Amino acid sequence: MHRFAQMQHWLAAQLPGQDFELAPASADASFRRYFRVSFTDGSPSRIVMDAPPEHEDCRPWLQVAELFGASGAHVPEVLARDAEQGFLLLSDLGSRTYLDVLTADNAHALYADALGSLVAIQAASRPGVLPEYSRELLMRELQLFPEWYVARHKGHTLDDAQRAMLDKVFARILAVNLDEPKVFVHRDYHSRNLMYLEDGRNPGIIDFQDAVYGPLSYDLASLFKDAYIRWEEDFVLDLLARYWDAARKLGLPVREHFADFHRDFEWMGVQRHLKVLGIFARLYHRDGKDGYLKDMPLVMDYLRRACRRYGELAPLLRLLDQLDPEPVEFGYTF
Repeated sequence: MHRFAQMQHWLAAQLPGQDFELAPASADASFRRYFRVSFTDGSPSRIVMDAPPEHEDCRPWLQVAELFGASGAHVPEVLARDAEQGFLLLSDLGSRTYLDVLTADNAHALYADALGSLVAIQAASRPGVLPEYSRELLMRELQLFPEWYVARHKGHTLDDAQRAMLDKVFARILAVNLDEPKVFVHRDYHSRNLMYLEDGRNPGIIDFQDAVYGPLSYDLASLFKDAYIRWEEDFVLDLLARYWDAARKLGLPVREHFADFHRDFEWMGVQRHLKVLGIFARLYHRDGKDGYLKDMPLVMDYLRRACRRYGELAPLLRLLDQLDPEPVEFGYTF
């Protein structure tokens, strides 16, 4: 309660003479909280971010907001800030995410908009500005899978042969990932972090504070191998091909051949989905957040499909089948 009162006091100082009400605006998997600021005089609502300094540093968010905004992407405008206390007052991008509004009829147009924003961000990329998506960071993410999904969630202890197999597969995954051209990477570019805007300036982009400089296909894997909604492969391939063609014409460092680009996309998805399974398990077992459990089967399906396509991933597929032998229902498809 003390923190909430502190935030109200800070807001009152930023909005002198204005009467306002606060209501939760969105949930977050971190310690950050967001509240919608509504005004009794009908002024446009605002968003206040509460990032407790002992748990969260809002300065990376501010840096990335400036970078992505300068590229032409639509991110929240910073109206007031106090990085020391961990409070930001932002423009309001609304409450409707892409996930809320996507249908078979509007999906192509909305994803085209999302790819347009992504290309703009990638075109603004330069090294030495954001943290590197290094081998160490990618490997630390992969290790969430054996630690939290295999051991904690499935209650399985890896034997020496399985551990050695995972080490070998992880090394191969990272070799492919790290061989990719590098750009700015949002790192969670999917339907829950893209906002649907009534004025048509789609998408509004949020939750970018963990952005890095790394593999070009990462945000594409987040977007089209989305843990919360599934699309048919033909639809995804069509949009990927359109992205690849546009990116080449704009001079982005995409592969010369689409097949190589698509291989990168598939292997990046494997890295991401191993990480996501670990994160979802950790959110449940450590943080008591069970809302992500229902999304695990879709993530597992993406992972299995990729493993079936590439012989080098067959040992990983055998482990997945041992951990989850039963067929599962997942997600929903348009």
